[in-house]
Amino acid sequence: MRIKIAEMTFIILLGLFLMVVFAQFILAGLAVFADPAQWRNHTMLIHLFGFNLPLILLVFAWLGKMKKRVYLQVLGFMVLIFLMYFTANIAGKMPWFAALHPIVGVLLFIGTTLLMVQQIYSYGRRI
Repeated sequence: MRIKIAEMTFIILLGLFLMVVFAQFILAGLAVFADPAQWRNHTMLIHLFGFNLPLILLVFAWLGKMKKRVYLQVLGFMVLIFLMYFTANIAGKMPWFAALHPIVGVLLFIGTTLLMVQQIYSYGRRI
């Protein structure tokens, strides 16, 4: 029972993380095309959830006794988040590298979506 609760909590938190990543795209789009003040919200959101949610996901992956690949995928998200910070802050010195920022964001969105689908499918098969 504890494992099922941990798995379901992992899926819910992963869904929250996916929504945060999606919200980042919306906020960046708003900042570019409508209101530059939205950059503050874009920055605040990543500071609130960026590394915190993946760390919590690792805890629930462990509690849910998930496969090693799940841990590796969540650790991969953390690497991508680090790259997001790096590409956002290197713009002054390496603008060509900073241009990879949205591409890393797309990779994070795709990776999170794939893990979400895998976990829902895996959880559903065991019910």
